[in-house]
Amino acid sequence: MNYTNNLLILCTVGAAVLFGFTRKQPAAKQPNVVIILTDDQRWDALGAGGNPYLKTPNIDRLAAEGVYFRNYFCTTSLCSPSRASILSGVYAHTHGVVNNFTDFPADRPNMATVLHKAGYETAYIGKWHMGEENDQPRPGFDYFVTHKGQGKYWDTDFNINGQGSQTVKGYYTTVVTRMANDWLKQKRDKPFFLMLGHKAPHSFYTPEPKYAGAFAGVRIPYPESAFELTDKPEWIKQRLTTWHGIYGPLFDWRKKFPDTSPGAVRDFEAMIQAYWATILSVDDSVGALYRTLQEMGELDNTIFVFTSDNGLLNGEHGMVDKRTMHEPSIHIPLIVRYPGLTPVTKPVIVNKQVLTIDLAPGILDLCQAPALKNSHGQSFKRLAQGDTARWRKAWFYEYNYEKQFPYTPNVRGIRTNEWKYMHYPSGTNKPDQHMAELYHLTTDPGENHNLINDPRYAGRLKQLKAELAELLRKTGASPDHMPVDEGIKPQLPEQSIR
Repeated sequence: MNYTNNLLILCTVGAAVLFGFTRKQPAAKQPNVVIILTDDQRWDALGAGGNPYLKTPNIDRLAAEGVYFRNYFCTTSLCSPSRASILSGVYAHTHGVVNNFTDFPADRPNMATVLHKAGYETAYIGKWHMGEENDQPRPGFDYFVTHKGQGKYWDTDFNINGQGSQTVKGYYTTVVTRMANDWLKQKRDKPFFLMLGHKAPHSFYTPEPKYAGAFAGVRIPYPESAFELTDKPEWIKQRLTTWHGIYGPLFDWRKKFPDTSPGAVRDFEAMIQAYWATILSVDDSVGALYRTLQEMGELDNTIFVFTSDNGLLNGEHGMVDKRTMHEPSIHIPLIVRYPGLTPVTKPVIVNKQVLTIDLAPGILDLCQAPALKNSHGQSFKRLAQGDTARWRKAWFYEYNYEKQFPYTPNVRGIRTNEWKYMHYPSGTNKPDQHMAELYHLTTDPGENHNLINDPRYAGRLKQLKAELAELLRKTGASPDHMPVDEGIKPQLPEQSIR
């Protein structure tokens, strides 16, 4: 090519740039979103959480290639209220789902409705569990597959896209994973948003046959706090022999309690072993979806989230349930893999306190979608990218007494980076009928030593009470009209476990 031709090309390109004639670059592709939501999974019930026995290589790979939020908490440790907060970005007293029998309000803006309006094709597959008897499609989702209530580990009756309930044979985790993969592989010209709700590891724990004996022989001691209750509130001691207590007949094999005989220890171990074993199938599910996204060429353009709705007390403080504000009940996993958030070549660990009400704001921020108005949460995007300035130093917890499950009183509490204060208001104008709890988490992460009556911490207690009152006020939770606490009742409820 001669000098004249070169000059002509340069002049042509220069003119195009000057007058705006250059070809327009394609707009950045909107990221897809895949959220895997488990049920009752504690923060330490996975390899990345430090469990020495439970190996979860697929979940751990997400953490190694993404962001692991080490201190992620639910604001209400109960399935339906927490799931509603995850979707809506607000506390339970605002979205109104304060128990496991209330449907998510159809007119409440949430992550799915916003993304749907922003052009996403949306789907929910699996355990929804907001509205006990409602398995119909919900607003914001193009494709909706769920069931009434808890569902079953085997042969669940699913309502597929509102076409009526039908039994789908197979193990729950495998079935919903197959459904999710089939939906992902469909041809589409829109970005997609998928939430996959697992039943596991909710009780009653039924592992997949191939994992039934995965932890046989693993010795699992009782937690240190299981029988050390002298400084605990009276309701915790009363709860011991109820359905949600370690001495109660929660499982058939536990009718020998209370004792610490070799037989009882084996029964306790069997419970934890089965709990862990259900999570092995969940890890397989994560691997299957990961591979599907890879094969589609969409993995690095997908915000891949792994999380749970709430934690679980596995014997701590004599309890076998959630609902309370103790660490095993509120501390849950959150992992986000997305190269648009952080490079996948280096894992990122976030130590700041992040909440379930932050998930929707964070996802919408990454998708450049409109923010939810009046959200109580905030986007975790800047936090994951290293900007920790002005992040919360304290947050509050709320739980309302359920007459169907009368083993936990009303709970209000505050957690800072170092301290936790919990109290149990009666729901009447009378003085509180229950003790409170105060823990210095820095020196006592297991919450083994209740400092509530220690005069050395009277000043700290006063400060925490004032902070809690202010946090409640700011979110419109004060005055908060709680149901009257009728007290701990030892009889079993008629309903299946929630």
